[in-house]
Amino acid sequence: MNAVRTRLAVGGVAVLAATSVAACSSSSSSGGAVKDGGGPIRVVAAENFWGSIAGQLGGSHVQVTSIIDNPDADPHDYEPTAADARTVADARYAIVNGVGYDSWAGKLLASSPSSGRTDLTVGELVGVKAGGNPHRWYSPDDVHQVVERITADYKKKDPADAADFDKLKKTFETTTLAPYNKLIADIRAAYAGTPVGASESIVSPLAEGLGLKMLTPDSFLNAVSEGADPTAKDKSAIDRQIADKKIKVYVYNSQNATPDVRAQVEAAEAHGIPVATVTETLTPAGASFQAWQVRQLQGIQRALADAARP
Repeated sequence: MNAVRTRLAVGGVAVLAATSVAACSSSSSSGGAVKDGGGPIRVVAAENFWGSIAGQLGGSHVQVTSIIDNPDADPHDYEPTAADARTVADARYAIVNGVGYDSWAGKLLASSPSSGRTDLTVGELVGVKAGGNPHRWYSPDDVHQVVERITADYKKKDPADAADFDKLKKTFETTTLAPYNKLIADIRAAYAGTPVGASESIVSPLAEGLGLKMLTPDSFLNAVSEGADPTAKDKSAIDRQIADKKIKVYVYNSQNATPDVRAQVEAAEAHGIPVATVTETLTPAGASFQAWQVRQLQGIQRALADAARP
């Protein structure tokens, strides 16, 4: 996920990873739906935004490993290692995003079937079909659905600590996510219907959650997200939106600032349109889901406030 995203085939390393999973699968298939030998539940998340949530919902009862935990890694085209394969093989709970976003992760799970492991595919949980927008961690409603499911799954894995999992979920939803929830409600109340532009489809679920009106053509948003070249027609339409100030705020993914995106950012700034940024994965590395999201929401809120000033 560098300035210009390149699409790489999941090749030889993925094959090695799958082979390693198969070699480890016999050991991962043992065990029941309880803690591993009395220790914490071993959890693997394909991406750190889901891993952050899973860790906070499990507390000391879980041990979470996120495969994508580097802001410079691109989850779309990540090439899993043999170590990743072993982590998946040893896991008792796995979380992948799905909807084509991390197909490599789905392949790792399929290569290591285990009756003792529970697999959560977020896209399936929230009902997003193949070809839909995969960026579900930017949908506030979907985040809350994931929170509910993870807690329910933990309670099945470790019934003895069910009360603790309920407490951890309540704290996460009512205290930890309180600033996140408040910002979403405040932005929606103050700026619902505000027309905005964006660099790619990662922004669309958030815009919907905030009640903002996305004017950028879906075809442009999807092209940039998928590493394809946007059409001249779409670029011209966005240029007109910016020049005519049809959009009030422009939001872009700073981890994928292609030449087309940089040109739009510069044009927006030149026309006095406030610009806000988001990133695809936790930034900085090691940040919590809520700290990352709150910082970005605050930036969007400031941009909207600036745009609303006479």
